[in-house]
Amino acid sequence: MHIEPGMISAAKLAYANVSALALLGFYGRTLLLSPALLLRTAIAALFFSLFMQSFHLSVGPSELHFIGAMTLYLTLGFVPTLCGFGAGLLLQGLLFEPHDLPHLAVNSLSLIMPLIAVHAARSRFAMNRLNWQTVLKLDAMYYSGVAGMVAFWLSMSDASTSVAAWASWASSYLAIVIIEPLLTLATVAVLTHYRDRPIVARCFDTQHLNGATS
Repeated sequence: MHIEPGMISAAKLAYANVSALALLGFYGRTLLLSPALLLRTAIAALFFSLFMQSFHLSVGPSELHFIGAMTLYLTLGFVPTLCGFGAGLLLQGLLFEPHDLPHLAVNSLSLIMPLIAVHAARSRFAMNRLNWQTVLKLDAMYYSGVAGMVAFWLSMSDASTSVAAWASWASSYLAIVIIEPLLTLATVAVLTHYRDRPIVARCFDTQHLNGATS
């Protein structure tokens, strides 16, 4: 989901910077009221960075990453995951990929906007019993949003990218969409089993965890 440096003009990057800062500021203001959310944001940023660094592959005009989006969202909560995406990308840029820093806002929005959409639509899903099908639908919705955001940025790019190249990249995420729910369900099951332990209750969103996985 990375947009490579040099593909978007400085003027368009400025709009992306303003948009990303506005969204992070709007949702992130709640972090100031809760130390627990700050801790969960740090955990989200750390695990997101580990996921991203563990697997990334250049495919067509962008990259294939293991993001772990629904795993983080369903165990850490909406705001920590959203802010953790931004913090994690910043951390990776500072430590591993400094050439990605100019597109920090662009790449953050590619992850944040689909998460906002999933969070808004979550009430439509039967979350009282998490199963593979439910998490698969959430993942499919999320990664479809990521693909849409990348298409948006490519359409704004000064470089020409064919629809076929974008479709090749987007289709590569099918494997992630199928595999990631298994990680999510396993993580939810483990955390649910230990939900009464103080460290788990402090670090994860145990209020919304449930053990009714199938």
